[in-house]
Amino acid sequence: MKVKINGKIAELDASLSLLELLEVKGIKPGQAVIQYNGDIIDRDSWTDIVLKENDELEILRFVGGG
Repeated sequence: MKVKINGKIAELDASLSLLELLEVKGIKPGQAVIQYNGDIIDRDSWTDIVLKENDELEILRFVGGG
């Protein structure tokens, strides 16, 4: 299945929820915001939304620094 993540096509072996995708990518959920097909998605919905062919995601991560 192909989805677009941050402007790049990604090939996924299986349907994943948004939360599962973050886990696969090694992204801590508390440090991310997800835009799914143009809409910002509340963290409470990340387990309910399952990716499908041609979905588009923007994943923004917060990084601390000094």
